[in-house]
Amino acid sequence: QVRLVESGGGLVQAGGSLRLSCTVSGRTSTNYAMGWFRQAPGKDREFVAAISWNIKWTNNVVTYADSVKGRFSIARDSAKGTIYLQMNSLKPEDTAIYYCAAEPPLTGYTMGSSDFSAWGQGTQVTVSS
Repeated sequence: QVRLVESGGGLVQAGGSLRLSCTVSGRTSTNYAMGWFRQAPGKDREFVAAISWNIKWTNNVVTYADSVKGRFSIARDSAKGTIYLQMNSLKPEDTAIYYCAAEPPLTGYTMGSSDFSAWGQGTQVTVSS
């Protein structure tokens, strides 16, 4: 069973930066993609960023929601079993609970979809104006 633990959330002023981390543990041999999602109060969960890699842990492919392109960056450290979300130029509308996800379907995963079977508990990000 895969377990995800997020960290790094907090309160920041508009224009500031935060870096979220998500550490994966457990049986991860079939994990080839991970993503970050967020949910603001009263809104549906939405896609933020995703990263996928091949069986040799190379050739990372990344994709971002239009709302965060140029401001957020997703990265992976395979040795630490961790993915990161570097968030710069934060805006009040970025305020949400951020979740990381792992374990896509064995085949046919579409980058940007929420088709993951393992989810973290979430970390709160609050951006003040």
